[in-house]
Amino acid sequence: MDYSIFIYLILTVLVVALGWFVNLPAARADCLSGGFYGRPSACGGSVTRQQMFNRILIFTVFILLFAVSACRIAVGNDYWVYRSDFLLIEQERHVAFEFGFVWVVRLLQSMLNHDQYLPIFAVFSFFTVLFFVRGMAALSEQFCFTVFLLMTGGYYFSSLNSVRYYLVLAIAMYSIKYVLREEWGKFIFWILIAAAFHKSVLVVIPLYFLASRNWKKCHMLFLAAGCASLLLFQDFYRRIIFYFYPFYEGSMFDTGETSLTNIAKCAAVLVLSLIYYRVAIEEDRKNRFCFYCNLGALVLYVFATFIPEISRIGYYLNITNIFLIPGIIVKIPERRQRILWTVLVAAAFLAYFALFLRSAYSTDIRLLPYRNWIFQ
Repeated sequence: MDYSIFIYLILTVLVVALGWFVNLPAARADCLSGGFYGRPSACGGSVTRQQMFNRILIFTVFILLFAVSACRIAVGNDYWVYRSDFLLIEQERHVAFEFGFVWVVRLLQSMLNHDQYLPIFAVFSFFTVLFFVRGMAALSEQFCFTVFLLMTGGYYFSSLNSVRYYLVLAIAMYSIKYVLREEWGKFIFWILIAAAFHKSVLVVIPLYFLASRNWKKCHMLFLAAGCASLLLFQDFYRRIIFYFYPFYEGSMFDTGETSLTNIAKCAAVLVLSLIYYRVAIEEDRKNRFCFYCNLGALVLYVFATFIPEISRIGYYLNITNIFLIPGIIVKIPERRQRILWTVLVAAAFLAYFALFLRSAYSTDIRLLPYRNWIFQ
């Protein structure tokens, strides 16, 4: 029997338990503009007790997530592929990676001995987890619930695979705070930084901008037209996609398939959102943004199956559900309904988590068994 699965289970329990004691709304109430980071100038030159407590807890969450990610070896179906590409970069041979990734790997190799790939993986783990945690701290109303959804939704564990993609996904999630503040210069700055590692993230510039608008009923006609165009002009969109990603055309990823699980998750969140739209979304800028992101992901999963690896584009949008779901539930007026929806959501995500862990042994995923270089 493989016992390494318990590492993932224990890690999930620990970080969710730590998140239980984080009270971000209270800290923000003590220092309205300081937030988790507690800007001293906004708090009368000091950091409140609740903010300091939050810092310690969230830092501990970061350390735990970073440690498991950074100390892995041979975890993920592309782990050794990346190691081979690191060697190619060291030899200054061509690799199909963006320049930012190549430069960072080359810089790290210049400071390390030949074929020291473990520290390189650790550096990318550090920044991936850092942006995930900072994004949650900046945007979450219920940090514990958000961490629970991040873990059981598979986002964190999938980051042990697809190194570049999950780094830029974390940066995209972190950049949402600038969208909500309409600080577009800072938002575009971070997305351009992320694009140097995986240029697919550039799609969030128009998508997040559209999601940040307060749509009226008449605007839904444009959404319907967009859905129709995805059905009618597939060849046009594919030509654009393959101009930037020619190696995807005819590849194992160009199958025209989509994930029914992703459709079901987005549809379920949409139902919850519509039930409590007036109470929790209509006048709440952040929840409304996340609502439109989830709706956009659902549209892509249903109407844009011709796009290779459409799930990755969708993740830029439905990652916001880790904020939307707690944001809706916390605004439900009736206590019994809040408890009911919390239980239902938790049960659904735990069921998904169980299926996710079961599939993690698959040869095309290989997130399990977990191996740690310290004890190997």
